Amino acid sequence: MGLIFLIAFFSFLIGSIPSGYLIGKTKGVDLKSTGSGNIGASNAYRVLGKKEALLTLLFDMAKGFIVVICVKNLPFAQNLKEFLIPIAIVFVVLGHDFSIFLKFKGGKGVATTYGSILIYSNYAYIGLLLWLIILKITKYASLASLLSFSITVLLVLIFETSIKVKITFLILLCLMIIRHFSNIKRILEGKEHKIEGRV
Repeated sequence: MGLIFLIAFFSFLIGSIPSGYLIGKTKGVDLKSTGSGNIGASNAYRVLGKKEALLTLLFDMAKGFIVVICVKNLPFAQNLKEFLIPIAIVFVVLGHDFSIFLKFKGGKGVATTYGSILIYSNYAYIGLLLWLIILKITKYASLASLLSFSITVLLVLIFETSIKVKITFLILLCLMIIRHFSNIKRILEGKEHKIEGRV
């Protein structure tokens, strides 16, 4: 139990690092009170620009990637690491969504989700490709995120043999939907914000 707690805490702590918020602060901008109020790459793009949005995206993805790499390289038996990695993935995304550095407020978790599953499942690459295509067509970041990951999870449920992977992806999808409730409402009302300019 102690090991599980340590992995969960470490992952949550790394996930809590508010990349977009910190990048915004270097420009004298508080993303929490500007634009959509979100600290992710989409709001960084609207408020700060392409370069800052790309940095936010990469840093948020890196949080998930680094956590999984660290757990993957622990000197434990493979079956134990296969149990710990899903815990790390879920808690690094929870950390991003509910950052301890922002009074348990945070982002939508999309970039950190994809970053954490890059070396966990090859289906992550399908999801990223779908995200880019849907974003390019619709210009809605939230719609691209929800649709791409929903399709990815469906593929995992159909073709993946590991129950651990299936459960992990379902939990991540639930978290993503929860964090996008306001976006879903705006999409249904036709009031969702588009990503302006070239994507």
